[in-house]
Amino acid sequence: MTIFNMKVGESGTVREVGGDPRLAKRLRALGCVKGTEVKVKLVAPLGDPILISFRGFDLAIRKTDAKNIHLNV
Repeated sequence: MTIFNMKVGESGTVREVGGDPRLAKRLRALGCVKGTEVKVKLVAPLGDPILISFRGFDLAIRKTDAKNIHLNV
Protein backbone atom coordinates (compact mmCIF):
# COMPACT_ATOMS: atom_id res chain seq x y z
CA MET A 1 0.00 0.00 0.00
CA THR A 2 1.14 3.57 -0.64
CA ILE A 3 0.24 6.88 0.97
CA PHE A 4 -1.78 7.67 -2.15
CA ASN A 5 -4.15 4.76 -1.37
CA MET A 6 -4.78 5.83 2.23
CA LYS A 7 -7.74 7.81 3.52
CA VAL A 8 -7.66 10.69 5.98
CA GLY A 9 -6.92 9.43 9.49
CA GLU A 10 -5.24 6.20 8.40
CA SER A 11 -1.65 5.50 9.34
CA GLY A 12 1.10 3.02 8.59
CA THR A 13 4.85 2.54 8.82
CA VAL A 14 7.22 3.28 5.97
CA ARG A 15 8.48 0.16 4.18
CA GLU A 16 10.43 1.96 1.44
CA VAL A 17 10.64 5.25 -0.44
CA GLY A 18 11.07 4.87 -4.19
CA GLY A 19 10.68 7.02 -7.28
CA ASP A 20 12.75 10.10 -7.94
CA PRO A 21 16.13 9.67 -6.18
CA ARG A 22 16.27 13.36 -5.23
CA LEU A 23 12.85 13.18 -3.59
CA ALA A 24 13.72 9.94 -1.79
CA LYS A 25 16.92 11.50 -0.47
CA ARG A 26 15.05 14.60 0.72
CA LEU A 27 12.38 12.52 2.48
CA ARG A 28 15.06 10.41 4.18
CA ALA A 29 16.79 13.61 5.33
CA LEU A 30 13.48 14.72 6.89
CA GLY A 31 13.22 11.41 8.74
CA CYS A 32 10.87 9.48 6.49
CA VAL A 33 12.84 6.24 6.73
CA LYS A 34 11.92 2.57 7.10
CA GLY A 35 9.88 2.06 10.26
CA THR A 36 8.65 5.65 10.58
CA GLU A 37 4.95 5.97 11.38
CA VAL A 38 3.09 8.17 8.88
CA LYS A 39 -0.48 9.46 9.16
CA VAL A 40 -2.61 11.09 6.46
CA LYS A 41 -4.07 14.29 7.90
CA LEU A 42 -5.73 15.94 4.91
CA VAL A 43 -6.33 15.41 1.21
CA ALA A 44 -7.07 18.47 -0.93
CA PRO A 45 -10.46 18.49 -2.73
CA LEU A 46 -8.93 17.47 -6.06
CA GLY A 47 -6.58 14.97 -4.41
CA ASP A 48 -3.43 17.06 -4.68
CA PRO A 49 -1.57 17.76 -2.39
CA ILE A 50 -1.80 15.27 0.47
CA LEU A 51 -0.88 16.43 3.99
CA ILE A 52 0.97 13.78 5.98
CA SER A 53 2.32 13.82 9.52
CA PHE A 54 5.42 12.02 10.77
CA ARG A 55 8.05 12.63 13.46
CA GLY A 56 6.08 15.55 14.89
CA PHE A 57 5.63 17.70 11.80
CA ASP A 58 3.32 17.98 8.79
CA LEU A 59 4.43 17.75 5.17
CA ALA A 60 2.41 18.40 2.01
CA ILE A 61 3.35 16.10 -0.86
CA ARG A 62 2.07 15.68 -4.40
CA LYS A 63 -0.02 12.63 -5.13
CA THR A 64 2.53 11.45 -7.71
CA ASP A 65 5.14 11.43 -4.94
CA ALA A 66 2.73 9.79 -2.49
CA LYS A 67 2.51 6.82 -4.87
CA ASN A 68 6.23 6.16 -4.27
CA ILE A 69 6.07 5.91 -0.47
CA HIS A 70 5.23 2.29 0.32
CA LEU A 71 3.83 1.39 3.73
CA ASN A 72 3.10 -1.54 5.99
CA VAL A 73 -0.41 -1.04 7.37
